[in-house]
Amino acid sequence: MPRFICRACGTQYPESEAPSAHCPICEDERQFVNWEGQSWTTLEDLRRSHRARMQQEGPGLTGIGSEPSFAIGERALLVETPHGNVLWDCIALIDDEIVEAVKARGGLKAIAISHPHYYTTMVEWSHAFGGVPIYIHADDMKWVQRPHPAILPWTGETHALSPDLTLIRCGGHFDGGAVLHWAGGDEGRGALLSGDILQVVQDRRHVSFMYSYPNLIPLNARAIERIRAALAPYAFDSIYGAWWGRNIIGGGREAFDVSVERYLRAIA
Repeated sequence: MPRFICRACGTQYPESEAPSAHCPICEDERQFVNWEGQSWTTLEDLRRSHRARMQQEGPGLTGIGSEPSFAIGERALLVETPHGNVLWDCIALIDDEIVEAVKARGGLKAIAISHPHYYTTMVEWSHAFGGVPIYIHADDMKWVQRPHPAILPWTGETHALSPDLTLIRCGGHFDGGAVLHWAGGDEGRGALLSGDILQVVQDRRHVSFMYSYPNLIPLNARAIERIRAALAPYAFDSIYGAWWGRNIIGGGREAFDVSVERYLRAIA
């Protein structure tokens, strides 16, 4: 039986003879159902209609996306470290080309995902690399639509994946919304992989924060202060967002600090 994938958010569901009438992730107020109504595809169909896009996004960072854009349109990041490679966030497309390219770069030791909008086909990705663990904050486990033993919920405010990779719970966009701090990133200056828990905006000099991006629901001051406190101990020179080129290269710490103050002034 097929495992249907929501065309609006990219989430894969368990095997079923027919797709559901509903996608809870899209029906949540942070996302939306396509104007034409709920619609579905499968990984097999996606492989026929889309192809891989891979390119370097920074030192030791390979972006992995698909063409044409699918669902939310994010790209994942392969983080290459001496302690093993980690896939940050996920895309719905996974095929032989992607698998072989990742293996050529050293394979995967783990997958870590910022929030439910990027869960997509995470179980397929885990299978493709020998059942590697998938790290999701426990506060967001209720959004998992395809449960699997490879999914490891982590708790608390931080979780170390390796000596220089740390998951940090910021909350905000989702209760368990997380970012990945890479102490060795940007040639030792530190990098922050933000998904859209911190959204790198179009000027690529600031970030912003929202409860819902498509429906334009802002976060309150308390949530912003929590994010600021969560990241206070960490140094990072660059911020890598969730879409191609949405990165702040150099001055990332200062850009974050300025952006927090700007946001708080705007909502005061």
